[in-house]
Amino acid sequence: MIDWLQHTTGGLLTLSALSIALLLAMIIRWKVEPFIALLVVGLLVALAAGLPVETLVGSAQKASESLVEKGFGSILGHVAAIIGLGTLLGSILEASGGAEVLTRSLLRAFGENRAPLAMGLAGLIFGVPVFFDIGIFVLAPLVYVAAKRSGRSIVLYAMPLLAGLSVMHAFMPPHPGPVAAAGMLGVELGWIILMALAVAIPSWFIGGVLFSAWMGKRLHVPVPEEMLAAAEKMRGEQTKGEPPLSLVLGIIAVPLVLILAGTFGSILLPKGSTLLGVFTFFGTPAVALTIAVLLAFWLLGFRRGMSRDQVTELSAASLRPVAMILLVVGAGGFFGAVLSATGVGKVLATSLADVGLPVIALSYVISCGMRIAQGSATVAIVTTTGIVTPVVADLHYSQPQLALLVMSIAAGSIIASHVNDGGFWIVSRYFGLSVKETLQTWTVLETILSVVGFAVAALLSLVV
Repeated sequence: MIDWLQHTTGGLLTLSALSIALLLAMIIRWKVEPFIALLVVGLLVALAAGLPVETLVGSAQKASESLVEKGFGSILGHVAAIIGLGTLLGSILEASGGAEVLTRSLLRAFGENRAPLAMGLAGLIFGVPVFFDIGIFVLAPLVYVAAKRSGRSIVLYAMPLLAGLSVMHAFMPPHPGPVAAAGMLGVELGWIILMALAVAIPSWFIGGVLFSAWMGKRLHVPVPEEMLAAAEKMRGEQTKGEPPLSLVLGIIAVPLVLILAGTFGSILLPKGSTLLGVFTFFGTPAVALTIAVLLAFWLLGFRRGMSRDQVTELSAASLRPVAMILLVVGAGGFFGAVLSATGVGKVLATSLADVGLPVIALSYVISCGMRIAQGSATVAIVTTTGIVTPVVADLHYSQPQLALLVMSIAAGSIIASHVNDGGFWIVSRYFGLSVKETLQTWTVLETILSVVGFAVAALLSLVV
């Protein structure tokens, strides 16, 4: 039995299936932290597959070559700085009032009749540097006011905003999911940004504009009065000292432009040239985000009256939630390294070739299953990427093809948000929706974003 499990195609596939089942049981049934669950399951799979203990954990004299340290270190060395800097950038943009400036400017530009579209664009733009839930906390008051003034359903204004925030959180760096997947698969973030825009914008338009307009006319939900009162008070407190719109947009654009310049400079400029060196240095994601963070701290923080203590406190508070995200990402890297070392990846690749199922479709299906089962988009992305990384190791995919694979995994990670997803309850609470109404609106919206995102990624994969 042990020999069959460790050395046959059927045994290795069974081992892979059992590892995923155990992982889900630990997270869902026994409520184990995903970080601990990924670490424990990775260790058990390695032992069950017969990997030598020295390979798994090293020795007392030398542990740096172990799967544990290489699995954690290889991915965290790539993503830790990016996720941390991205979080800092989002926090200073949020604290400075940049979100309100952006949204009010869009509302004025588009007018009352097109206010839902303005809210959607605000979510799309502000969703680049800030986490999904922070975006809701900051922008929800503006949704309340716009919906109350028009007398129309809050659904009409909330869903476009949520769609914009959701697609950016799922597809666009510096958010943890796409950054982690890019690190595990070895994809340059410039390609991730480019493919994220290609996938996210059509998804947002179909889900956030067309579906939201259709549903907003059929489901009337009034603005919660207590939320409206709080929103009016907040707006009154935040009208002083707001930054100009051009500054907010400029700071958001800085890292994206630098990273894209670095990526495409490496393609278009002659190797060894001074200009290529400049583009490569400033286009390195950690450098580009460091520049953006320093600009934001100076222009939106210190120059607008923030004290050094306030900036320090803001930075510390924003980075606290990042610790668990990084631990999950690191454990996912270890889990993927174990699956690769056991030979499961090659077995899966062979089986897929025999069945004729494209890797991009398999990745989407696995990610959907992980998302529906345990709720967390980040865990779904990290776990799925860990499973498919060994599969693509010998397929010689190009950078654009790998970036589209990341988009497929990210698309699966947002499907069918329901009661096991924290985002489901945030949406329900902040916009006064019952569980049934949240399922009718938010759950369907997320599914549309997911399906359209995968369809676009799959179509693009046929031509790149």
